[in-house]
Amino acid sequence: MDGSHQQDSSAAPERKDSGGGAQDASGRALRLVVPPGTAGSTERMPDPVPSAQMTLVEQLTEWARMRIDERVFRAGMRMPSIRQLAQEKGISRFTVVEAYERLVALGYLESRRGSGFYVRERGAQASAAPVAPVAVAARNIDVTWLLRSMFHTAETHKAPGLGFLPNEWLDGELIASALRGLGRQPGNHFLASGTPQGFLPLRQQLRTRLEELEIGATAEQIVLTSGITQALDLIARLYLCPGDTVLVGDPAWFVMFGRFAAQGAQVIGVPYTAEGPDLEALERIVQAHRPRLFVINSVLHNPTGTSLSAAKAFRLLQMAEQYDFLIVEDDIYCDLCPPGHAATRLASLDQLRRVIYLGSFSKTLAANLRVGFVAAHPDLAATLTDSKLLAGLATPEINERVLYKVLTEGHYRKHVERVRGRLDRARDDTRRELERRGLRLFPGQHAGMYLWADTGRDTNAIATAGHDKGYLFAPGSLFSPSQMPSGWMRFNVASSGDPDMLDFLSRQLDRR
Repeated sequence: MDGSHQQDSSAAPERKDSGGGAQDASGRALRLVVPPGTAGSTERMPDPVPSAQMTLVEQLTEWARMRIDERVFRAGMRMPSIRQLAQEKGISRFTVVEAYERLVALGYLESRRGSGFYVRERGAQASAAPVAPVAVAARNIDVTWLLRSMFHTAETHKAPGLGFLPNEWLDGELIASALRGLGRQPGNHFLASGTPQGFLPLRQQLRTRLEELEIGATAEQIVLTSGITQALDLIARLYLCPGDTVLVGDPAWFVMFGRFAAQGAQVIGVPYTAEGPDLEALERIVQAHRPRLFVINSVLHNPTGTSLSAAKAFRLLQMAEQYDFLIVEDDIYCDLCPPGHAATRLASLDQLRRVIYLGSFSKTLAANLRVGFVAAHPDLAATLTDSKLLAGLATPEINERVLYKVLTEGHYRKHVERVRGRLDRARDDTRRELERRGLRLFPGQHAGMYLWADTGRDTNAIATAGHDKGYLFAPGSLFSPSQMPSGWMRFNVASSGDPDMLDFLSRQLDRR
């Protein structure tokens, strides 16, 4: 152990932020304050910290506490050594020692003699109240830190890990025009609670859009939801009981892992190829675990950006029939798929007999519009509507009316064409930059928002280092149900062009 428990004299006065650090709306500084002339410049904190009113020890304690709460530092992890952290922050080792000791007293860390400080498992606090068995399963699925960071990140050019397009890529005037149009309608149109299945004219419009994808569905087979997330929640509540198995891609969209685990389900990943899931591995898993559901992005899969081939789609449907499981087809990236792109939708082959089709507009219009939909067999659509009523009554009709006007006023198609063209250019640029830095790209990524790249390094470490510097990376471990360390990383091509971010990535890759 380096350092001692002696009080650091530099930490005694309450140091003010005299370095002109950035501040939030309440005037709280966002930087770790160090004495003038100390080695090492100030660093951007992961969250607003009232450092102007705090000593160095208090600032460092708060910095570490937030990283533990957000699970950047996870239970069992060894904290940076006292010497290392003092050098990185440009502060005294005595300051680090006292901060670590405070974190031990607060229950965040434990000290192991001769080894260092480790993040403490804080299960005792969580279990103060009775906890259902499903909560134990959910604890193994840890994606909270990335979700929180996505909402905290203000500079999208520093966030290659974002899961949505930057605001400047979207067309706010489409929504503003729709809102102005609604404002000219009588106010009593907006007073009712809405209908359980959702705004009928929008469901009729969605029926027309599904016909273009060769998916036959009546308006009665479509249920509007508050985004894809609520759609998956309704399906999980209906089909999954504790102990049931649900299959997902490995890698796949990480938010659903926690949702299914919270339902008590066993979440198992299916390896991916450039043409979709590895069907030989899938069949072995199905035979061993007899799943209830398989959730898949058949078009522009998140995070690999690949699309399902026709041959694999047919075989997957045959397997679902043979082993009696349902397929949930998440087509959230539908409108980002260019015309003529080789892609096969399972719902178009199956016509909603064994496939439940999900859609949304959060990627192409606005993340906070929160209008998604489920298209399903008539009996299932009715059951999902009942579940929706029990879970939260109706979805807000005003949002559904806004989306209906956007889709019917004639400008939406041109908008998505412009976005697709811009993504094509950004993807080519990002691909060249990543390959120039030695990253290996997953094959078959020819459209959409994402590139999936092998860094050859533990991307958890890269994401952790980037978090300190204000960069948001999406490490590969988050996209696997096993949450094991991974060399893969997802890059949003719309927010991966910043030279400083790319140089930071290069420096991380050069470390041994």
